[in-house]
This record gives sequence, C-alpha cells and structure tokens, in this order.
Amino acid sequence: MSVRHLFIVGLLLAAAVAFAQAADPTVEEIVERANRVAYYQGKDGRASVKMTIKDDQGRTDAREFIILRRDDPKPDAPDDDTHCGDQKFYVYFRLPADLNKMVFMVWKHVDADDDRWLYTPALDNLKRIAASDKRTSFVGSHFFYEDVSGRNINDDTHELLETTDNYYVLKNTPKDPKSVEFAWYKVYIHKTTFLPTQIKYYGANDTVYRTYDAEGVETIDGFPTVVKARMRDTRIGGETVIEYDGVKYNLDLPDDIFTERYMRSAPRKYLR
Repeated sequence: MSVRHLFIVGLLLAAAVAFAQAADPTVEEIVERANRVAYYQGKDGRASVKMTIKDDQGRTDAREFIILRRDDPKPDAPDDDTHCGDQKFYVYFRLPADLNKMVFMVWKHVDADDDRWLYTPALDNLKRIAASDKRTSFVGSHFFYEDVSGRNINDDTHELLETTDNYYVLKNTPKDPKSVEFAWYKVYIHKTTFLPTQIKYYGANDTVYRTYDAEGVETIDGFPTVVKARMRDTRIGGETVIEYDGVKYNLDLPDDIFTERYMRSAPRKYLR
C-alpha cells in the first residue's frame, strides 16, 4: 500500500472515530433525553389507567383513573422543543367506589420542590402533601407518588456504568440520602427510543429490593409510549401492574384545569 493510500486510510479512520465520539451522548444528555421521553411527550396528554395491585398473599385490588398532563414552556429551550419546563398533573379516580371522584394533583417544578394536593370527596377534604411524603405508596399500590409524576433529575448524580448493544445503563445516587429510602438506583435506557425500560432500586447493602419494568411499548401519535408497566417490591412483597389505554397527546388542555377549583368540581369534558 502506498504512502498516499495509508494517509487516506488514516484520515478515514480518524473521521470514523471522531464521528463515533460525536454521536455518543454524554451522561447528562442521556438523562435529559430519557426524562423528556418518559414524562414530556407532546405538550400535554391524557390516558385512562388501570392499576392492579397484588399483595404478598396473592390477593388483588384494582384502581381506575384518568390522568391529565400539561407542560409549561421553558424559556431557554429551542423553538421546536419549548414544552419541557414545569409540569402539571391531574389524576381523577373512578374505581374503587371508596376512591370515586378523588383527585391527586401535582405541580412539578424543575428548580424547586413539587407542590402536591389530594382531594377526598367523602370528607370534602383538600390537603397538601408534604414533600417528604413523595416516596410513600400511591393509593395503596407499589408505586410511589414520585413515580407517577417523575423524580427530578437534579436530585441525583448520574454515572454511566456501561453501554450495551441496546441500552445505556446508568447509576443514579441521591444528593440527599436522608430524603429517600434507597441508596442508589440503576436505570436501563433504550438507545433508540431513550425510554427507561427497567429501574432497579438498591438498599444500603447493595441488594435490589424494588424493580420497575416497562412491559409494553407502543408508538402513539409518533411518540414511543409505555402502555404497561410493573413494579415489584421484595420488602413488602407483591406487585402492581399499570395499564394505559386511550393515550392521546397535544390536546391543548387549558391551564385552569390544574387548580384547586377543579379538584372539587371535575372538568368532565376532558375526563370522558
């Protein structure tokens, strides 16, 4: 091979390496994109949700609710991706009978603690949920309140453990260990869709005690969407399965739905 050919081959190899390095996202980019795909699809959304709870004795219980979400613009975001700032969630329960018309609402803030409210119609009681309660059971299930609206990515430090053929595997460690019950958690993020497909929570002894699995994914309105998920917890036993139906995006939900007024008087037009 001539010197000229060696020179050209060297340039091509250097270009290939440079391209591979440029195409490889940073840890921060992986976390940001995964968070966006998991919680910011479209500028708003709606879904009917069925939750099946199984305890450590195999007994089952069910919950059914509607969840509405609205994203606020982020001032420094690019023009084609403006709805990635604060968020609002409205969860309206239908079943079981003792939870009918109960409402859980979240104002999720990027740079501050979330605001959370729970309305219990039987008692006509509207109360705020303390930030310290976000890692407690969501209506008796194996999911926590924080699982429903998402954990703030700024609450953890993130480390890329490995890159497989299909996944980025990240280790996430809480900045304030006293605020949570876990020592760290591992997330498997699909390299093509950037959906978190599995999350494993570890205790102080580095043993997995809680596992989330995305078991069904569909593309809806162009967005990869989890339509079935399972949470297992070995500390209390049992599991909870969530199934999403009638998922829709970009509905132009009005902002005033996500207020205390509509916790007592449900916006039925958007819950049908």
